[in-house]
Amino acid sequence: MTRKLLISIPAGGALLEGMLELPATPIGVVLFAHGSGSSRFSPRNNQVAAELRDGGIATLLLDLLTPEEDAAYRNRFDIDVLAARLHAAASWLGTEPLTAPLPLGLFGASTGAAAALRVAADSGTGIAAVVSRGGRPDLAGTALAHVIAPTLLIVGGEDGQVVDLNREAYEALGCEKALEIVPGATHLFEEPGALEQVADLACSWFVRHFEP
Repeated sequence: MTRKLLISIPAGGALLEGMLELPATPIGVVLFAHGSGSSRFSPRNNQVAAELRDGGIATLLLDLLTPEEDAAYRNRFDIDVLAARLHAAASWLGTEPLTAPLPLGLFGASTGAAAALRVAADSGTGIAAVVSRGGRPDLAGTALAHVIAPTLLIVGGEDGQVVDLNREAYEALGCEKALEIVPGATHLFEEPGALEQVADLACSWFVRHFEP
């Protein structure tokens, strides 16, 4: 039976609201970094999170920006702020008794992928694995070269320039890495079966790298 906890995490003067869900015997926990204009209620990320929990992985979906901050479009691309908030959430998971013993993974979408990779580049965070869905990993900049966590980049084959940006970011990563291009999928993976492919790829990646 899944345990659900509504939590609040203080971060840089903001209070981040989120939902922590834990299956009976989790093998790890994945922290979601939502993309520009999205939130913890994102149907796409919630669909992926549900499959992760079916695979025995706990999930934390939270808003990295307050509603007031998100109303200003520029904040959605402030990778420094997003990464700092995500770092605070990762630190919280490392002290919360229910999740502290578990390996930690990051799942980033859109600009959230850049924030996830910035956090993963900090060796002190101990990130076990990273997955990017339709992300902008290129916005992580020079941090890409310092990521040591195994990283999977997933991008839709019809996502235009984002495909090229993911290929460039892939080349800049020096860690264990993979790039999966989902044929026929656009940026939001709205095509039939596309998001299911994303969830399957992400679940397999996390399970493999959470195993002792």
